[in-house]
Amino acid sequence: MLKTMKQVLFSTGLQQPKYSGEDKQASDYEKRTYEATQWVSTCVTDMQMDAALSTGFRRLFSYIQGSNHSKVKVEMTTPVSCLVEPGAGPACESQFTVSFYVPEEHQENPPQPKDPLVFVEHRKEFTAYVRTFGGFANEAMRREELLKLVESLKRDGVEHVDQPFYIAGYDSPFKLTNRRNEVWILQKPLVK
Repeated sequence: MLKTMKQVLFSTGLQQPKYSGEDKQASDYEKRTYEATQWVSTCVTDMQMDAALSTGFRRLFSYIQGSNHSKVKVEMTTPVSCLVEPGAGPACESQFTVSFYVPEEHQENPPQPKDPLVFVEHRKEFTAYVRTFGGFANEAMRREELLKLVESLKRDGVEHVDQPFYIAGYDSPFKLTNRRNEVWILQKPLVK
């Protein structure tokens, strides 16, 4: 019940990727399994997360505005996700893969990007531990929420992948209240 209420509270009215969620294992995070889906993505190398997100967002926004080989406008979706692969040290660049979920009507055949820095990404099904938080997110806030999620997973003895990790944002910069941001840590693959 809480999950449904939360989705309504933070609903943007935009399409989102489908996932199945388990009952919350704790009050501070949830476990979600996302279906295999298509995303349009771009990679940015930078030392600053916020600058990388801005660069990536502009490239992808151009794509959905018709800068693709089909010259079609593609509906905006949520979340804007970003796979973060941290650099080797504090003064090193990190790799950021910024992505928009491809809407259902284009999932089978996404318009191909014109920009060589933009590509269609097929994400296989994956499971992540998700911490949701509000406000206007910035790099320091995301790092703090990521550390809180790591501590919660350690507290509960949950096996997880240390890196890479995802950050996700659901709202337009013009939305002032009830903002939704998330950090996702991937479940450690089961050894077969």
